[in-house]
Amino acid sequence: MTCIMNRKALVAMSGGVDSSVAAYLVREAGYETTGATMRLFDNETIGLPSDKTCCSLSSIEDACAVANRLGIYFLVFDFRADFRREVIDRFIAAYEAGRTPNPCIECNRYLKFEQLYTCGQEIGMDCIATGHYARIERDTGAGRYLLRKAADLSKDQSYVLYSLTQEQLARTLFPLGGMTKQEVRALAEDLGLVTAYKGESQDICFVPDGDYAGFIRNYTGHEYPPGDFVGLDGTVLGTHKGIIHYTIGQRKGLGLALKKPMYVSEIDTVNNRVVLADNADLFTRELTAADFNWIACDVPSSDLRASARIRYKHKEAPATVIPTGRDTVKVIFDEPQRAVTRGQSVVLYDGDVVIGGGTIV
Repeated sequence: MTCIMNRKALVAMSGGVDSSVAAYLVREAGYETTGATMRLFDNETIGLPSDKTCCSLSSIEDACAVANRLGIYFLVFDFRADFRREVIDRFIAAYEAGRTPNPCIECNRYLKFEQLYTCGQEIGMDCIATGHYARIERDTGAGRYLLRKAADLSKDQSYVLYSLTQEQLARTLFPLGGMTKQEVRALAEDLGLVTAYKGESQDICFVPDGDYAGFIRNYTGHEYPPGDFVGLDGTVLGTHKGIIHYTIGQRKGLGLALKKPMYVSEIDTVNNRVVLADNADLFTRELTAADFNWIACDVPSSDLRASARIRYKHKEAPATVIPTGRDTVKVIFDEPQRAVTRGQSVVLYDGDVVIGGGTIV
């Protein structure tokens, strides 16, 4: 923890065990602590019947119960309009453009560390704290705040936090950065928190059944026309169900009887085609990224070496990074990487330090 100042902290409480324990640790560190839950959507928004228990409302109830148990103030911020605009609409636009988005990154960027951060400042909070597994340190020599991986690498979430600015890092606390998940659950149990045994959150909270294409159709009211599956040489191999159903590297769910396994290698939105190829054709050594946020340094004046991760669970790979503009880079890998995907993020590391990250274009 680094923020301090007047020791007033707003804790983002999702209703899960991680943010519950984060709130306790912030309180124990001597901060005047206020818990806050962001109301992001209703059942109707995500296409669930209104008579079902709404996951967003039940999460608010759990967070409130934890706040009461800890004896801290508790607030609810209605960010439903912001969530639709900044997360859901961007998610849909990406799939419609043949990209594969990561909405958790957008939620962190625009909701937790922008909207909630701003609300915290408006009510006099010095810091915002979350239950993310990552660490923040001050590099006094460089005069910068560093974002580092969590001590528990199996839970590390630094990949989805690369958009944090120096100002935000200076005002952010990650109390769980040095803990394991097992330690967090054990502490929640000792404290008697209702969230102690709560399961892990969904990968994408607003698509609870994992049917992204179904969610997009229901939300927009649009039908996405079928088109051709084609090979790299343009040979028609079959008919696809609509481009929103596919992502780079996909093999399952194509609905084709082919002589050999084939994978999605390109989504051609102009011609409404999905290009299939052999697995070997999915490998590439280069990518370009935009909207790049440098954390550990300013924009370098020359090439640099780094380890690059192209998906959340992707194994880091050594690469040369070439800055091509204020917020654009080219990444050249030592060895070809499989299924580099537009819309996902590339995050650069120097050991456990996040150098920066951006969106693959």
